[in-house]
Amino acid sequence: MKERAGDRDLPLDSHVHTDLSPDSDVPIDLYCADAVRRGIAEIAITDHVDFDPRDPSYRFTDFATRERVVREAAERWADRGVAVRFGVELTYGRRYEADIRDHLTRHRYDFTIGSVHDWPDSPYRDRSSFRGWVTGRAVGDIVEPYFDEVIGAARSGLFDAIGHLDVVKRYIHADVAVADLDAAPELYEPVLRALVESGSALEINTSGLRQEVGETYPSPAIVALYRELGGRRVTVGSDAHRIRHFAFGLDQGYRIARAAGFRRLAFRRGAEPIEIALSLAAASWS
Repeated sequence: MKERAGDRDLPLDSHVHTDLSPDSDVPIDLYCADAVRRGIAEIAITDHVDFDPRDPSYRFTDFATRERVVREAAERWADRGVAVRFGVELTYGRRYEADIRDHLTRHRYDFTIGSVHDWPDSPYRDRSSFRGWVTGRAVGDIVEPYFDEVIGAARSGLFDAIGHLDVVKRYIHADVAVADLDAAPELYEPVLRALVESGSALEINTSGLRQEVGETYPSPAIVALYRELGGRRVTVGSDAHRIRHFAFGLDQGYRIARAAGFRRLAFRRGAEPIEIALSLAAASWS
């Protein structure tokens, strides 16, 4: 994948996975070195933590190991021009909310992302049965199980940011056109209002730009709608699992934030809100 000229000299990639996630093969120092080369000032390492024993990240690594690896890397790279933050991406499910709350009570992170994936009992996990399940259903009915969980994640108040708000597009795009979902912004309003009320940040996740979906999670129109509904906190992350994906599309994600009226990125470290000015980005932003 060719590096894009715009994915340089940016303040933050807030969603990065290392080989401490089962679906990544990247040692942390490779990201740090690439951040130095690209002039990206800050990265959040957000390896997966799952709570359903059937999910791949369930007990894949322990907290102490993840914290040690990230904190030691932060020390090694502090004087090289990149700040490395200890984050986490926690897979949210209503049935596991108490477990997630307990985990976050016992463990401290610089930054927490709450994300909904295609959980084992969801209609999206088994692709063969999904074809039959989706037949005859309206778009709203198809995405309802996913959005219902996202609303739960937002209302829980547990997370600094809600990750890839509508990654359900990735699961259904072979049977439901992305354009059909984009044409129904009213389906997003309950999700966005829950996000606004919670105070959690909306993540503009740029991984969709390198996938068949071909747009961010969520799309520019939904980011704009979030702003119209009172949303004031956004962050941007590449959701990289491979070194070639690091920082991919960040510049476009930042442009989407800017076009929606945002001038700062929200990035909460622990309980202390820290905002990173978008003006720190490349001159091409303006």
